[in-house]
Amino acid sequence: MNKKYLKNNSGFILIQVIIFASVAVYILGALVGWAVINIKASKSSLDSEQALQIAEAGIDYYRWHLAHAPADFMDDTATSGPYIHNFADKVGDIIGTFSLNITPPSLGSTLVTIQSTGKVNANPDIFRTIKVKLAKPSMAKYAVAANANMRFGAGTEIFGPIHSNGGIRFDGLAHNIVSSNKPTYIDTDDDTNEYGVYTTISPRDPAPDGTLLERPDVFMAGRQFPLPPVDFNGITADLALMKADAIANGFWQGSSGSGKNGYHLTLKTNNTFDLRKVKKLINDCSGTAWSIDTEDSDTNYPIPANGIIFLEDNVWVDGQINGSRLTIIAAVLPDDVATRKNITINNDLLYTNYDGTDVIGLIAQNNINIGLRSEDDLKIDAALIAQKGRVGRYYYSSSCSSTYYKRDKITLYGMIGTALRYGFSYTDGTGYQIRNLNYDANLLYAPPPSFPLTSDQYVTLSWEEVK
Repeated sequence: MNKKYLKNNSGFILIQVIIFASVAVYILGALVGWAVINIKASKSSLDSEQALQIAEAGIDYYRWHLAHAPADFMDDTATSGPYIHNFADKVGDIIGTFSLNITPPSLGSTLVTIQSTGKVNANPDIFRTIKVKLAKPSMAKYAVAANANMRFGAGTEIFGPIHSNGGIRFDGLAHNIVSSNKPTYIDTDDDTNEYGVYTTISPRDPAPDGTLLERPDVFMAGRQFPLPPVDFNGITADLALMKADAIANGFWQGSSGSGKNGYHLTLKTNNTFDLRKVKKLINDCSGTAWSIDTEDSDTNYPIPANGIIFLEDNVWVDGQINGSRLTIIAAVLPDDVATRKNITINNDLLYTNYDGTDVIGLIAQNNINIGLRSEDDLKIDAALIAQKGRVGRYYYSSSCSSTYYKRDKITLYGMIGTALRYGFSYTDGTGYQIRNLNYDANLLYAPPPSFPLTSDQYVTLSWEEVK
């Protein structure tokens, strides 16, 4: 290139150099800015993840705390919180904090809500919040819990978990797990050796030496066996505690007295109940009718603050609640087979609210009966436990009463715990023709007051990040 060309184009070359240099500086600046932003984003992401781990540490801490102090929902203080704790790294340096808000169980429940917010000291503007629900499982976690061999016939559809300490023949449709304490058992209905949970719906399950199929057409959530038993005998200790609670802060009555047959309790929607002594029973079917003939005038009482009503006699119960949570017990302690008491339901027992606000638990030392002269369309909203007996209706033939021996429909919304095999109908058509058993899922989180537990340990029911 000659000097004349360079002289004539030197200005143009300078402009190009300036332009390319400017572009390079701009790109370099952008790259540096991008790198800085990514470094900050990475640091922010790291701080956010660390805040989440600190929040999780807060949950773990309070789970540990409840394992050692199951009734302490104030973090070993006398305040309502929030409870703030420092969080140290592995070398002991404080790098953040977690703040806890504890919602204790409602009346009679074991459901605890823990909300934990984690923060890092290096970036206080970043925080993460976790909320978990813990509870001790009660017997109310089952739609049906039994202490004997059970049989669920064709047409039965159940939505909650089912467990028996005996074996189970299930020929209906189960939406939740069906479990048994037995690996195998003798089904005395057919005198056959069967798996702990089996079905005869085609193709019938094989004998225990055969290959067992999953059968989702019957067991939609599966079946499990053997599993640990439900402790029906342990309910006796629970009854003793309930009696003490009823005497101290609830409602307690001893025997209804000489010449009386027990108590008739009618629940009211104003958080009270009427109580009457039963003077005479109807004598249909040699005294097994469990239907009231005459009774004394009533006395009205408020439902106690702790929700425990303990009556040391047979009890008839009906009525409706609105915003109440209570457990009614019929028992005489110490336990004696000759003095065990029953609960009878012949008329509707209802909730007003079906969102967990209303809850009724009925615990009978012996049977929970449906009497001969029960309603034709009977509705029961309650969790039922027959500790030593069964939940059901006696066999009433047409000779007992041509009107009442056959009933139309019974609908249960709650759960059944029965020591013996339950039932509301018989193969000859007597009893209730239609039987609807609906599990109240609210019982899993908030069972009736002081309902028998199946474990002393808290388990996690739900986990969610709320921020």
